[in-house]
Amino acid sequence: MFPRTGGRKHPNQEYVQINTSNILFICGGAFVGLEGLVQRRLGQRSLGFASIRAQQEQSLKPEEMMKALAPEDLIRFGMIPEFIGRLPVVSVLDQLSVADLEKVLLRTKNAMVKQYSKLFAMDGVRLRLTTDAIRAIAQKAIELKTGARALRSILENLMLEVMYELPQRDDVAEVVIDAGVVSGRKRPTMRRLDKGEPKQDAA
Repeated sequence: MFPRTGGRKHPNQEYVQINTSNILFICGGAFVGLEGLVQRRLGQRSLGFASIRAQQEQSLKPEEMMKALAPEDLIRFGMIPEFIGRLPVVSVLDQLSVADLEKVLLRTKNAMVKQYSKLFAMDGVRLRLTTDAIRAIAQKAIELKTGARALRSILENLMLEVMYELPQRDDVAEVVIDAGVVSGRKRPTMRRLDKGEPKQDAA
């Protein structure tokens, strides 16, 4: 039962009844620290000095550790048993790799590099990100540990100053971003128009 108008429950409030039998509920999250509870539970299985199996479990990566997740771990994490009982299937996703993030930047539909290239093209400027720049952006996103969400903020910080500057200039043909720009050691390289070269749409 859900309130028709939202807000807190009230005795005189109208409610709408929804049949959830054909609704799939998916709950997702990072659940930071949950792998530590799994590791602690697995470690308690061995008595005395750590067994070979326990040592192997200690060396597992967090995503591999999470594959041994049990309902009791979720309860220790703070979820109530009634809630866990209504989510019968638990799936663990692997962390994105550098190669995965590079693919997100370049080869997905509406990839972010394509979007920024279109924005630069509106000012008649080509945008070129070198291979090492793409890899450096992906590695920086891995370090931030926020998945693909970090890619947009990294690109925004790289492009913001240049995008403010370009509309005021008519002598720039191409902007080049390499790994040095991503690391903050240098500014983006702006290649000037050659004599007689028309300013053209880079789209």
